[in-house]
Amino acid sequence: MSSPNLHPMLNVAVKAARAAGAIINRAALDVEAVRISQKQVNDFVTEVDHASEQAIIETLLGAYPGHGILAEESGTEHGAKDSDYVWIIDPLDGTTNFIHGFPVYCVSIALSVRGKIEQAVVYDPSRNDLFTATKGRGAYMNERRIRVSKRTKLTECLISTGFPFRTGDNFKQYLAIMADMMPRMAGLRRPGAAALDLAYVAAGFTDGFFETGLNPWDVAAGSLLVTEAGGLIGNFTGEPEFLEQRECLAAAPRIYGQLVPLLAKYSKFANVDDKLRASDRMRAVSASTKSNPDDASADLYARSTVVDFADETAEGDKPAVAAPAAPRKLTRVRRDAAPAAGAPSEGDTSVK
Repeated sequence: MSSPNLHPMLNVAVKAARAAGAIINRAALDVEAVRISQKQVNDFVTEVDHASEQAIIETLLGAYPGHGILAEESGTEHGAKDSDYVWIIDPLDGTTNFIHGFPVYCVSIALSVRGKIEQAVVYDPSRNDLFTATKGRGAYMNERRIRVSKRTKLTECLISTGFPFRTGDNFKQYLAIMADMMPRMAGLRRPGAAALDLAYVAAGFTDGFFETGLNPWDVAAGSLLVTEAGGLIGNFTGEPEFLEQRECLAAAPRIYGQLVPLLAKYSKFANVDDKLRASDRMRAVSASTKSNPDDASADLYARSTVVDFADETAEGDKPAVAAPAAPRKLTRVRRDAAPAAGAPSEGDTSVK
């Protein structure tokens, strides 16, 4: 069902996302019957991915036959090859979760206009949660305005991430990153669907997100949700042009400023000194896990709490255990959020 308050292109994207979600939900009723193939080690694709992608492409090109397509499964096979308008599609982000019946996955659709993301939809079919954004008009969840978290202290924050799982991924680097990060925050989570992770940052459900090895279809829609909700997004060094750089950091502005110094040395775009520091850190973490294999996790945590902790965060917080933040209402949508003053008016269909 379309909404008169949405940009017409976003309305079409919502229609496409819901069509894909219906396919996913039907398949989820008997996930054991879904045919699965493997693109590479630990990287799966199902018939549901393909059916979902086909439904999205047919809907988008039915409305805009002159637009281009960049999709996870079919690449640029469909659509115009030289259009300024390119739809970036992940038909089922979180396929591994889906095939195990773990209900954390979504549909992600973004429209790039001359290289800039202008429309975004992330749809969670399990919960019927619809996240949308149009550039310059704010971000919404189920038609209510959303904003990033107001937390300012990293020690109080819940951060989400993704773990490397493909052959050739740098596992030692991720161990070092986690050893640096976990003692400095309230919690680290790995839900398993990057587009939904970014939507949750935009909604303030989590305070930040970082991951490497990502493709444009993983982050395109989520990136607009984050920025339209008042957050920042870029690579690990804080540079905003990250979409094809395969590393992503997103957070509320004050938290973003505290995460960049922690992650920058692990970026492939880091300077020589930072890369040397990262190498030293990875060796230290590797040595700590080998020195006491029966209690590696405790030893790793103990070492991580004393290494480099003379440096305080941007807010001056030391990595001690902080008092928990005030409890938040356990609602999917912020009930105290006032209707957005800048919400698009009915009949406004101009491209911004």
